[in-house]
Amino acid sequence: MDYIHLNEMEFYGYHGALPEETKLGQRFRATVSLATNLEEAGKTDDLDKTVNYAEVYELCKEIIEGAPKKLIEAVAEKIAGDLLSRYSTKVTGVRVVLIKPDPPIAGHYISVSVDITRGDFK
Repeated sequence: MDYIHLNEMEFYGYHGALPEETKLGQRFRATVSLATNLEEAGKTDDLDKTVNYAEVYELCKEIIEGAPKKLIEAVAEKIAGDLLSRYSTKVTGVRVVLIKPDPPIAGHYISVSVDITRGDFK
């Protein structure tokens, strides 16, 4: 299995269960990995034989900067589901790591995050 990784994309969105999150918004970082077969793309140098990661970036941006959800779990699930649906002939599995670097909760920590894997990702 081969993988395409989009590492630490950063967006601004309004997701969260707390009122200040949906009012003020906050940064989100996303790392998305796609399980796919890259052999033919590598041999032919043909973009049509792989997944255009610029399109993947735009899909992630639309979801993370789009309609607010209460849970980052729901945002990650939407990203994974949409990617598996859009690239069903090329992608067998998706891993999404979604990070809130600055959640408005008291305490000392680097960030909070969810990490989900959907489909066949072996």
